Amino acid sequence: METKLAIFKGKEIRRTLHNDEWWFCIVDIVEVLTDSVDSKQYLKKMRQRDPELNSYWGTVCTPLPLLAPDGKTRKINCANTEGIFRIIQSITSPKAEPFKRWLAKVGYERVQEIEDPELATKRTKALYRAKGYSEAWLEKRMRGIAVRAELTDEWQRRGIEEQPEYAILTAEISKAAFGLTPAEYKDLKGLKRQNLRDHMTDLELIFSMLGEAATTEIARKQDARGFPENKVAAKKGGKIAGDAREKLEIETNDRVVSVENYLTEPEGQKRLKGKK
Repeated sequence: METKLAIFKGKEIRRTLHNDEWWFCIVDIVEVLTDSVDSKQYLKKMRQRDPELNSYWGTVCTPLPLLAPDGKTRKINCANTEGIFRIIQSITSPKAEPFKRWLAKVGYERVQEIEDPELATKRTKALYRAKGYSEAWLEKRMRGIAVRAELTDEWQRRGIEEQPEYAILTAEISKAAFGLTPAEYKDLKGLKRQNLRDHMTDLELIFSMLGEAATTEIARKQDARGFPENKVAAKKGGKIAGDAREKLEIETNDRVVSVENYLTEPEGQKRLKGKK
């Protein structure tokens, strides 16, 4: 289990990785947002003021091993991002107001996106541009998102349960297309919790799309039903991309699968260097 400190307003907030997501120390969050000298007592009174939160407190927080002030590791109540946001809603301190306003803004934007899905696409593009991705890469990434959504919609219609079956089928496609599962691919690129496709080159994105688009088409044409039949379709779809990748590698004498990632340098900047 990976444990780290987050810094907010000059104060330390303990956090730990649990089930592949960050969980934050609740008392540390309360201390930062309230300046309370007794965070545990504040939490107790807060739960009394908010019976609804108190009724499912056990599902919001989970005791996880963290380093205590005395230097020993103890299990301390933590919450993931969603849980922390819910707790913040019950904090009356003025310091919590910026978080509440941000939550209200996010909620409003989500309602807007439901009414006009194109807004979500525009915001996603703006986020990638802000991170330094080029327009050429961005168009492929957005198309890949659409292809992926079409595939998962097809899986859902064909009786595939989201977890863990989506992950298994995705691994089958990736293994056949690139010779690597997504986990192995992330290790190759030196990634941890980052999104693998956000660190793919143009060609990697293209062959990912081909594998998933082919899988969707095969599942439809062969009317694959249930997990076993869709697993066969996933292998076939991935193999189509894998065969095409291997042919390109023979012609170019260069590998498609790359260790390249954009952890330290934006994609757009690397593209400019490649043109020199």
